[in-house]
Amino acid sequence: MEQHLLTARLTRSVTLSEKTKHLEFEVEELPSFDFVAGQFISVREPRGENKFVTRAYSIASAPRGNNTFDLCLNRVDQGFMSNFLCGLEIGETAHMHGPHGLFVLKPEAEDVILVSTGTGVAPFRSMARDLFGLDRGARHHHNGRHIWLVYGTRYAEDIYYREEFEQLAAEEPNFHYIATLSRPPESWSRERGYVQEHVRKIVAGRQDMHVYICGLNEMVSSVRKLLVEECCWDKSRVIYERYD
Repeated sequence: MEQHLLTARLTRSVTLSEKTKHLEFEVEELPSFDFVAGQFISVREPRGENKFVTRAYSIASAPRGNNTFDLCLNRVDQGFMSNFLCGLEIGETAHMHGPHGLFVLKPEAEDVILVSTGTGVAPFRSMARDLFGLDRGARHHHNGRHIWLVYGTRYAEDIYYREEFEQLAAEEPNFHYIATLSRPPESWSRERGYVQEHVRKIVAGRQDMHVYICGLNEMVSSVRKLLVEECCWDKSRVIYERYD
């Protein structure tokens, strides 16, 4: 079934690292682009004669009640779509359809762990900003539950949205932020190691939480194995999305 394409116009571009960008768009045809935190859009662009490329990207912003959304993506070597999007100038457009996906928070008022590596943090930025009312002046609706964001990467320069999450953790007692490096420099005084090690500490003795995982397959599989096999969690409490 052919999807109805919308036009997304770039309004802002921010470089997060050497190969990673934060992009902000307006949907030209709609007064309001409605989605649920955690969903994704699919970008579709022509490549050559009578050929099209479609790629899915998680929305990195909370619903704002208007026609805007953000993306966070890596410029992949030889990657057609990532280079197309990262190369857009302000005012230029891309074509997309959506929103899509069921990678959204369950309504139960239970504590939540969000586990990500790399640009897998995008849907969790959307969820955190939504839960704590950071966009459109909305009220908190975390329903008293505690939210842990565990973010892993190799190097400190690849901790995306670090200042934003640190500020949220400082202001909100229900939000806990752990950024951990697998290859830290000697000067690094924060958390070290892989995300699995920190998830194990958080869930110790507990099975009354939900864990959401987003990132590369190896990390996703490792965290799932930890929770289901080692900690004996019910599989329904472990929700995941891979992007490789």
